[in-house]
Amino acid sequence: MRIPYSLILTSSAFVLTVALTPVVIAFARRIGALDRPGPRRIHQQAVPTMGGLAMVIAVLGVAWAARLLPGPSQVLEMRPLIGLSWASLLVVGFGGWDDLRRVPPWVKLVGQAGAAIVLFLYGFGVPFITNPFGTPIASGAFNLPLTILWIVVVINAINVIDGLDGLAAGVVLIAAVTLWWVGREHANFYVMFTSSCLIGATLGFLPYNFPPARVFMGDTGSQFLGLLLGAVALLENRKGAATVTLLFPLVAMALPVADGAVAFLRRLVHHQPVFRGDAQHIHHRLLHLGLSQRQAVLFLWYVCIYFGVMAIVLARLPSGYALILAAVLAAGLYLIFEALEFLDRAKSERREEESEVSDRSAPRSP
Repeated sequence: MRIPYSLILTSSAFVLTVALTPVVIAFARRIGALDRPGPRRIHQQAVPTMGGLAMVIAVLGVAWAARLLPGPSQVLEMRPLIGLSWASLLVVGFGGWDDLRRVPPWVKLVGQAGAAIVLFLYGFGVPFITNPFGTPIASGAFNLPLTILWIVVVINAINVIDGLDGLAAGVVLIAAVTLWWVGREHANFYVMFTSSCLIGATLGFLPYNFPPARVFMGDTGSQFLGLLLGAVALLENRKGAATVTLLFPLVAMALPVADGAVAFLRRLVHHQPVFRGDAQHIHHRLLHLGLSQRQAVLFLWYVCIYFGVMAIVLARLPSGYALILAAVLAAGLYLIFEALEFLDRAKSERREEESEVSDRSAPRSP
């Protein structure tokens, strides 16, 4: 797959998303799909949601048009694209339902697991697991459970990080560019094909979603983008010996995956419902430290770009060295989270001390 063809796919998805997003905004307003201000919300007024519909139509529309019309994409198997389309419709249906009516977390989890099973039935999966000391290990009976786990983790990672205007779309864009590059390194046409459509759609959505956002992607968008990223990673993993693990996409998506994992463990330790949202994610901590929305988003984009570059480096290293570097990167990410928590806690304590001093110095009424 040549670069100019990737640009055609990217440009088509970009133009379609730019054209469709205003239509989706009007549609969301008409049906009352609005995200209203609340305790865990940053925005101060109701904003249309379900903006992800524009990206769904753009990605699937361009992908199917490219596959059916004369061109390089006609060599692609139909089966993976059919499976991805059915799985997408499933998560988009559950996501749209949540944007309109709010559904229990377990219901969305069922939809995500169902989408993962659909992907598995159409040839997606984790057939091999990395062995840094030798050849990859066949997953065997663990293939389906690992596939479900991977898809659920990635979908919820993107959903969790969708807390600031433009953050999730930018993170997915960076991860998609990384996956496109790794696919190019490994001559994986399907990965480049799908990633190109995803790059164009997220680029087209960002002008409407960058702070201050005119529309939110909602669960409709975050679940679709998470599914697509997870599926592209599974496509990259299908080649077995050529690309032996999910290590590269995992590093590319290190920030959202780590943030979701930390949130899960935090709620577990504090005996809180693990699927209940809170205001303790990494982007909330940056806001607590005094950064503006734009500054926080740009900082987190920079971190994602760094990990994306590291994923490309990993793709060129022998598996043993790649695993060592991945461990070092994981340690660095852990230190980032610890440093932010320390600074956040120190600032909160300082505010409490200043409040106590202010209370003591305040004149008392006779």
